[in-house]
Amino acid sequence: MKQKVWFVTGASKGFGLEIVKTVLASGDKVIATVRNHATALQDDLGNPENLLVVTMDVVNEAAVKQAVADGISRFGTLDVVVNNAGFGVVAAIEEASDEEVRRQYDTNVFGLLNVVRATLPHLREKKAGHIINISSLFGYGALPAWALYGSTKYAVEGISEGLALELASFNIKVTALAPGLFRTQFLNTQSYSSAANAIADYDSTMVGQMKNAPDALHGNQPGDPAKLAKVVVELAAVENPPVHLPVGLDSLQTYRTNRDKMSTEIEAWAGKFTPTEITA
Repeated sequence: MKQKVWFVTGASKGFGLEIVKTVLASGDKVIATVRNHATALQDDLGNPENLLVVTMDVVNEAAVKQAVADGISRFGTLDVVVNNAGFGVVAAIEEASDEEVRRQYDTNVFGLLNVVRATLPHLREKKAGHIINISSLFGYGALPAWALYGSTKYAVEGISEGLALELASFNIKVTALAPGLFRTQFLNTQSYSSAANAIADYDSTMVGQMKNAPDALHGNQPGDPAKLAKVVVELAAVENPPVHLPVGLDSLQTYRTNRDKMSTEIEAWAGKFTPTEITA
């Protein structure tokens, strides 16, 4: 099997780190991006020849372009792009400031687009490649206090679907991979942020309950991140991969529940209001 070159963002911990380890173990090469301590990660992973760790923040478009150029210069090509970098804001929509919302979107959506724009010229030129965008079960259904984070994953799902259509002529595959709850550091208080402007009226609602959920869930999530990393490597070997892929039974159930709920609601209201089509 042909050796691939991967570009993986957010590689310092969680899914990103596990994906890098699994890709290296498979014999492929990896350009792994971190916001800091690149040398430390390179050393921690044994400084293998097939690994290049670069310092890069996805929100910095110039840095993204440079990281991609450095990676291609080192390994000569690029085959698989994994957009993994991201974080969550836990807050009622009203509580989150403009700055907090923009920071959420800058990383999870606009940062992803920076990577897409930087890598696509090379993939288009070779007319091959696979872009894997890490979405979330929150991209299948809104939850109180997680709706803003979820909305960025809805965007990832939509962007991925559009990209898949636009890039089909270039033989470039796109998958939005939506993990359920996995035992990463994502629910650690250092990995997500809360809005500075908490509103007491929400404390007794579902928002308040969901704000407290990460503490109870952290360390008890059903998913094994090492197994998810194996799924990612297996996915990259599929000739015709899916555009949407829930990973984990909880993610699959979230998709099914919200698909059925939306279908039921739309069909129940279909034709209830004044027709809007122009008639002769």
